[in-house]
Amino acid sequence: MPTDFRDEKTFPRRGREALGGFLWLARVFDKARAKANHTEDGYIYPCPMDRGVMGQWGITPREFTDALKTHQADDSILAWVRERVPEGRMQAANDWVRKHKYNLDHQDWEEGVLSTKPAGLPREAIIGLVTTAILAVTWIVLRAAHVLGK
Repeated sequence: MPTDFRDEKTFPRRGREALGGFLWLARVFDKARAKANHTEDGYIYPCPMDRGVMGQWGITPREFTDALKTHQADDSILAWVRERVPEGRMQAANDWVRKHKYNLDHQDWEEGVLSTKPAGLPREAIIGLVTTAILAVTWIVLRAAHVLGK
């Protein structure tokens, strides 16, 4: 599978495309190899979705990146992941990926799979953004109060 995304016509495999039953594995594998080859062209590895699904699997991005040194083919990386991820974790990770439908749809639209841009952010994303903003402002205020109090 090509991992040079600089031509803007070649993309990582879709997150919905299962590799050996693992959703997202083909995509994260393509992106990780592209990063290792410096051909990712704007793709981020490990992005928050990569980190999230790896967390569900019980694998760290560092472990996955290290595994790429000896596992360059789909079958090889799949065997490596299967050794570490029990069936229950795989299913939980797949469910987690499916819950991020907006992200999957948006990626598909950006890469030309969907012809229509997904409408708006889902409610969960909006709540997450608002919560993050509130925490950031709170931290800034508390930090400023601490600095000014010295």
